[in-house]
Amino acid sequence: MTHHRPDPEVRQSRSTTGQRDPRRGPHGQRDGSEREANTAPWRVGATEVLAGGLVLVVLFRDRLEALLATPGLQTWTTVFVSIVVQALPFLVFGVVLSAVIAVFVPASFFAQVLPSRPALAVPVASGAGVVLPGCECGSVPIAGALVRRGVPPAAAFAFLLAAPAINPIVLVATAVAFPAEPGMVVGRFVTSLVVAMIMGWLWLRWGRADWIKPLQRLNLDGLSRWQAFWASCRHDLTHAGGFLVVGGLAAATINVMVPAEWLQALAGQPVLSVLALAGLAVLLSICSEADAFVAASLSEFSLTARLTFLVVGPMVDLKLVAMQAGVFGRGFAARFAPATCAVAVLVSVLVGVVVL
Repeated sequence: MTHHRPDPEVRQSRSTTGQRDPRRGPHGQRDGSEREANTAPWRVGATEVLAGGLVLVVLFRDRLEALLATPGLQTWTTVFVSIVVQALPFLVFGVVLSAVIAVFVPASFFAQVLPSRPALAVPVASGAGVVLPGCECGSVPIAGALVRRGVPPAAAFAFLLAAPAINPIVLVATAVAFPAEPGMVVGRFVTSLVVAMIMGWLWLRWGRADWIKPLQRLNLDGLSRWQAFWASCRHDLTHAGGFLVVGGLAAATINVMVPAEWLQALAGQPVLSVLALAGLAVLLSICSEADAFVAASLSEFSLTARLTFLVVGPMVDLKLVAMQAGVFGRGFAARFAPATCAVAVLVSVLVGVVVL
């Protein structure tokens, strides 16, 4: 007569603890979760990519040094680094504020602060941009956090557009850059606020929820508030920072490839000069705290054209569009960015005629 011999591992577990191994079923077999964990495919993550990139840099260091010695690539490197260095502190600020909203601010707070009617919530959210001392890089993760906390997308998008252009730091920088033209400060504030509200209302009227990709939500269950705060910071910084780099690479490439003579030839054409500076604002991707000084240096262009430069840049530049695509989806960015650019140019021209 044969006897069934139990699995040695189960026999040992029972002899030492008196209980069967919790990872096994009633007959000693392993459960499905452990089998899936053992057979899960290995995936390349950000750490592996970074390590591989560093190895390649070390291996091809001599060739890279010779390549970067050319004037064109030196200019490209300078522009790319300046864009990222300018934007990174404000991106970190936005990420931290986004984590605070996600972890420490209850969803009921926004229901109490914002009007219940979305049409009225849009101007309130636009005006709230006055209190955010940052640039467009920080406004994207904050807008994403607002949508996740139940704020109407129209109000969140209005805040996203208004905050980088009407906060006190930007307005003071504009006043310093244009000391003899106080109308530029008034024009920038009014135009940016109006464009943000118009885009919020347009989204409220014609925007569709399926144009926004499902926002990534972290599973923070079981974590303390501070653990959840740091987890949210790491998630948003990694996600938004990657698209900041992509936008900076594109902006630096176009900055080097567009000849300066083209802009000078357009300066004397009223309509073309406005469109030229609007396009330049998109391509240069300068942070809103510094773009006023660039606009002031473009003295061959009219004040209206330079106002367009100051309004379009913080709303539709390349790095911002890349970050919008990363947070809200490419379908959203493909529709929202061109519409914002068109509205910004039109309102800038109208306000420039009246104020300047």
